[in-house]
Amino acid sequence: MSESIAESPQITDLSKNDILDFLKNNPAFLQENPDVLEALIPPKKRPMRGKPADFQAYVIERLRADKQEISQTAEELIQNARANMNNQSRIHEGVLRLLEAQRFDDFIHAMTMDLPSILGVDMAVFVVEADGEQIPHIQTTGIRVLPSGTIDKWMEGKDVLLQDNISGIEAIYGGGATLVRSQILLRIGISMDTPPAILAFASREPDMFNEHQATDQILFLARVIERCFRTWLNIRA
Repeated sequence: MSESIAESPQITDLSKNDILDFLKNNPAFLQENPDVLEALIPPKKRPMRGKPADFQAYVIERLRADKQEISQTAEELIQNARANMNNQSRIHEGVLRLLEAQRFDDFIHAMTMDLPSILGVDMAVFVVEADGEQIPHIQTTGIRVLPSGTIDKWMEGKDVLLQDNISGIEAIYGGGATLVRSQILLRIGISMDTPPAILAFASREPDMFNEHQATDQILFLARVIERCFRTWLNIRA
C-alpha cells in the first residue's frame, strides 16, 4: 500500500464505522497528524497550553483500567466456580445421607433434619397435598399437609422457585415462618398415584436464594428424592 493517504469518499455525516475504516486504511494518519491526538484525550487529561499531548500516558492509563476490569472479572469467575464446587459437594453429601437411611422414617428425618445442616440452610420442610389428614401411601410424622390445589397455585407450572426478600409462609414453616426471608420451593413428583408435593428450603438471610441462581444441582437432588420415595413406598413413577 502506498504511504500516501487513501482518498476517502465525500461524506457529509461520518459514522463511527466510516472513521474506523479510514484509520485502518491509513495507519500512518495519526503519526502524520499528531495534533489530532489531543482531541482524543479526555478534558481532564489535556496538557497545559504549549505542551505536547501525552497520548502514551493516556493509553497506559486505559490499559491499566482494562487490566483491572479483567482481573476483577476473573476473580468473580473463580469465586463463582469455587461456590459451585462447594454446592456440588454439599449436594453429593446430602444424597449419600438420604441413601444411607435404613427405614422410611429415617429417610424423612434425613430429608427434613439432616439436609438443612449439610446444605447450610436454616430449615427444610416436606409438604404434601391431601383432602384430609391422611396422605396416600405415606404414614409418618415430619410432613406438613396442605389442601389440594395449593402447590400448583404456588409453583405456577415450575419445578423450582428461588425467592429472596420474602415473608415466610406459615402453612409451610409454622411458627418458624417469621424467621424466613428467602426460600427454595422444590417440586417433588413421586408418582402419578401420589398427590403433589414440595420440599421447601428456608433461610433467614434475605439474599440466600434468588431467581438468578442456577438450579441444575437442586433439581438433581429432587430427582434423587423422588426415586428414594418410590423405592420406600414400592410404587412406580
